[in-house]
Amino acid sequence: MADASLFFLHDRSIVIFILIYVDDIVVTGNSLSRICDIISTLSRRFSLKDLDDLGYFLGIEVMRTSQGIHLSQRKYIADLLHRTNMTHAKPVPTPMCASTSLSIRDGTILDNPSEYRNVVGSLQYLLLTRPDIALAANKLSQFMHKPSDIHWMAAKRVLRYLAGTYISGIFLSRHSSLSLHAYSDADWGGNKDDYTSTGAYVVFFGQHPISWSAKKQTGIARSSTEAEYRAISAASAEVRWLYSLLRELHIPLISTPTIYCDNVGATYSP
Repeated sequence: MADASLFFLHDRSIVIFILIYVDDIVVTGNSLSRICDIISTLSRRFSLKDLDDLGYFLGIEVMRTSQGIHLSQRKYIADLLHRTNMTHAKPVPTPMCASTSLSIRDGTILDNPSEYRNVVGSLQYLLLTRPDIALAANKLSQFMHKPSDIHWMAAKRVLRYLAGTYISGIFLSRHSSLSLHAYSDADWGGNKDDYTSTGAYVVFFGQHPISWSAKKQTGIARSSTEAEYRAISAASAEVRWLYSLLRELHIPLISTPTIYCDNVGATYSP
């Protein structure tokens, strides 16, 4: 019920999961024979092509080790850098400059904004495995309708950051606690064009980040507490959904889910 694209089977000690995205399917579980039976049953009804062990799924590279699974989009990043002639660009340590606040009034409007839009669209897809560029992608997306040369320079900075970190991704360890917790934050009035705030959160399952977001809030917050509380509300909704999903999958949590924030007033809000 929590995820319409995810199906699962629990039969005594056997657990099977089937994840479907349009015509791409991942079948996994703890019984190879049952997995083969399910694939065989599906193949008698539908035309299937079995690619054996999972290597790529929707552009995400899956690498298995004895310690766990590493998810990355390094080939996608390499192709993006090649298309933008940034393969050999000098890397930078951060995707954005902390002291710079982008505005719609910055710079000179680009004559041909198509490349900017293509790059920002690609950055949005990279958010599947790169939470470290979530804020940058969110900020750059706000100028898709009217990008300037300053915005393009900011986008190229993200590409330079990716050039130095293209092998990075999400590592899912085999050994992790069954706990759910999240971190939430917001910048009060950080957008200098309309004085809205940006709320962000990241949710961890044990030591693994499994969900994240950086999103411009609707409406103007009249205090930092209000901005932080809105961010906590978004994080709470995500944690509640993940909690429901884990319960459906028969995955017990060892403790009550916790959300951390750095605003005392927001924690006291009703």
